[in-house]
Amino acid sequence: MNPSQDTLRIATYNIHKGVQGLGPRQRLEIHNLGHAVEQLDADIVCLQEVRKLHRRQARQFRHWPDLPQAEYLAPEGYESVYRTNAVTRHGEHGNALLSRWPVVTHQHEDMSDHRFEQRGLLHVEVAVQGRAVHVIVVHLGLIPASRVRQVAQLRRYIEREVPQAAALVVAGDFNDWGTRSQHAMNAIGLSSSDTERCPTYPSRLPIVQLDQIFARGLKPLNLHAPRGKIWAQMSDHLPLIAEFGF
Repeated sequence: MNPSQDTLRIATYNIHKGVQGLGPRQRLEIHNLGHAVEQLDADIVCLQEVRKLHRRQARQFRHWPDLPQAEYLAPEGYESVYRTNAVTRHGEHGNALLSRWPVVTHQHEDMSDHRFEQRGLLHVEVAVQGRAVHVIVVHLGLIPASRVRQVAQLRRYIEREVPQAAALVVAGDFNDWGTRSQHAMNAIGLSSSDTERCPTYPSRLPIVQLDQIFARGLKPLNLHAPRGKIWAQMSDHLPLIAEFGF
C-alpha cells in the first residue's frame, strides 16, 4: 500500500491445505498459491486451512516446501503469523495472517463446538501507519447451530480483547450458504463492502459466498473475487479482496 493513500487492502483465502484433487490425482498447488498471494497485492492476507506440517504429504510430494506453509506463502517483506486449529494423525493445520505492516501482538482462541470439528480464531494486532488495526481470522463450523454459537463466542471475544474505539477487521471462511452470519456480524457492529453477493465457492463455478470480510472503524469501499481457470485450480475457494478507507 502506498503510504500516501488512506486505503487498506484485505484479502481472505481458504487454500485447502495447498493440495487439490483426490487419491492418485492429488496435485500440489502450494507453489502456485505463493504466486497467487503475491498477485493479490493485499496489505493483509487472512488464510484458512494452512498446513504447519503433514508428514505423509511431505513424503508423497517431491517438491513439498521445507518451510511451514504460512512462512512459505509470505511475500518478501511480509510478516507471517500462524496458529494451529486442528491436530490430525499426520500433522496440523490452522489459520494464518500475512502482513505488509508490522505485527504488534497476536493470540489464538479455541472455537471448537464439538469433537468432530477443531476450529479456532487468530487475532493479530497490526500497526498501519502508526494506527492499531485488529484483525481476526476465523474458520467457522459446518453445522448451522455451531456457527451461531461460534459467532456468539466471537462477539464475547471482541468485547473482551479489542478496544471499542479500535479499527477491527474480521475475515475468513464463515461456511454460511445464506446470510445468517452476515446479519449476526452486522448486529455486533461490523459491516462489509458487498452490496451484492460475491460468490467464492466452489471455485470452478462459484455460486455462494462462504468467505467474508467485515470491519468496524473503517469505511467499506469495494469487494471482489478474482476468477478464471488459474484461480479455479488452486483451491476449492476463490480469494476475496476488500478495500477499506480510514
